[in-house]
Amino acid sequence: MWELLQDCWNSIPGEADPSLARFMCAELTRGYFLEHNEAKYTERRERVYTCMRIPRELEKLMIFGFFLCLDAFLYVFTLLPLRVLLALLHLLTLPCCSLGGSRLLQPAQVCDILKGLIMVLCYSMMHYVDYSMMYHLIRGQSVIKLYIIYNMLEVADRLFSSFGQDILDALYWTATEPKERKRDSIGVIPHFFMAVFYVCILHGELGNAHRKNSTFVEIKGSVFKKFEKNNLFQMSNSDIKERFTSYVLLLIVCLRNMEQFSWSPDHLWVLLPDVFMVIASEIAVDVIKHAFITKFNEITADVYSEYRASLAFDLVSCRQKNACTDYSDSVARRMGFIPLPLAVLLIRVVMSSVNVQGALSYSCVFLFYMGMVTLKVLNSIVLLGKSCVYVKRANMEDKLFEKPPTAVPGKTPSRTSKTSRCTAPSGTQPSTSPEPDPDTLTPSPPATPEQKEGDGTEGTELKHRTPKKDLLDVDRFTICGNRID
Repeated sequence: MWELLQDCWNSIPGEADPSLARFMCAELTRGYFLEHNEAKYTERRERVYTCMRIPRELEKLMIFGFFLCLDAFLYVFTLLPLRVLLALLHLLTLPCCSLGGSRLLQPAQVCDILKGLIMVLCYSMMHYVDYSMMYHLIRGQSVIKLYIIYNMLEVADRLFSSFGQDILDALYWTATEPKERKRDSIGVIPHFFMAVFYVCILHGELGNAHRKNSTFVEIKGSVFKKFEKNNLFQMSNSDIKERFTSYVLLLIVCLRNMEQFSWSPDHLWVLLPDVFMVIASEIAVDVIKHAFITKFNEITADVYSEYRASLAFDLVSCRQKNACTDYSDSVARRMGFIPLPLAVLLIRVVMSSVNVQGALSYSCVFLFYMGMVTLKVLNSIVLLGKSCVYVKRANMEDKLFEKPPTAVPGKTPSRTSKTSRCTAPSGTQPSTSPEPDPDTLTPSPPATPEQKEGDGTEGTELKHRTPKKDLLDVDRFTICGNRID
């Protein structure tokens, strides 16, 4: 040990005679050069800059996704009732158009009528449920703690959300499946009651009891996991959906509180600080979570612009003439946001909180409805224009006109076929066959020599890994569990 210290001391120029004074002088004047390891420090600085860019890039994605959810949510209150009325009017005035093998109603009209029936039946059933009484009964019992029930309901809400759109899609396809095709379903009526049961009993009541009370637990459970780009896209979509749902539930809480205080404006100023605190905590948790996830997994902040372009692509593709899905259903598949249950819950709360009597009150309701229609139209126009810009900026215009391959008989379609972009001739049912995925949104960089050397040792492991997915093929079927491949 002493010989090693002696060698280190002798390596210092001019320090052949060791002493304490000379040692202190050497320590105080010793220098070092960071440029000798320039790559490492440049990388560290880029990580800091990436963390600083995350809030801005993330909020751009969140704001765009929020208005996508708002557009789908306003559609339920504004255009869906009008579409249902038009479909019923067509059904009543043209009873003979089913002769000669033609359809009595178009598939989109059938789906609109089914959505309207589900909302009417669910509202009628929920009208007899007193949620305040249910809350006090649960809180009054001492068998299970209240926070445990909240956690159970939150987990159940995620599970049912992952299965809910499957139930609705199965209902729509069963009701609109071509008659000449061999059917292997259980029938429209069982699927319809399954959808009513899901919207009313399961998701409607769970949405009323939902609250986000484990924000920091969410950070702890997310930041230390391994995330790839597609997994982060799934989590970002889930965060958009949860933030929008939280805002709607905040609106419901404010309505219930204002009703209890006779709609006093003074009480509104008491509620606003708490509302802003909840919104700020939601934003802070999302920013912290995404900042550390991108840092630990070495993901750049530019990936959020790719996510935004993928969401914009859904909107643009659903606006085409022969789109294979409704836009609200596309948002549900991508983000896991299903507007029907939340809309039924909001209608239930508004109808019980607001008393409408007299011609003046009905006039105000009509003006409010026209305001929502105006907001829906303006929001749709702005979103469509922004989406076209994002799609063009990401060089994804060619994918809008790609035609899917014909389905192979006897082969089960893959999961990615649920989100395929498809077009079909007018008057025929659009195909749901999978779309080829020859390339991804961003080209992969060339392999480094270290990676080439590692290919031989990790060859066995790579054989069992699933291939990379295009961001356009990442849907909400893997969102709720936040599954890591």
